[in-house]
Amino acid sequence: MELKVKIYLTDDEGDKFMGIGVIWLLEEIERAGSLRKAAMNLGISYTKSYAMLSKAEENLAFPLIERRKGGASHEGAALTQKAKDFIKLYWAFQSRAKEKVVREYDDFKKSLTLLYKENADV
Repeated sequence: MELKVKIYLTDDEGDKFMGIGVIWLLEEIERAGSLRKAAMNLGISYTKSYAMLSKAEENLAFPLIERRKGGASHEGAALTQKAKDFIKLYWAFQSRAKEKVVREYDDFKKSLTLLYKENADV
């Protein structure tokens, strides 16, 4: 038996707007310097990546990327400082939350083992 935990944020209607996929997208934008390139590198469409980013920005109420125009391709993007801070905050939160869940799961497994043992003895 194994534990899998997914953490994501939802809006007031319960719709998911933020999870590990958005974090990966932001990190890839930082590496690639472009939303289009980041989407391509992650194997998702530009339209989907744009929608993910827009939904996150709307719900977080601050911009995550600065769009840049110029150069030969007339495209580019850089993370805002708030986005960089948010990524650090999210990773720290996720790590702490998963540590707590793993501890609870270990207790659950111990109790489950005892339950199996009790039933085997009957």
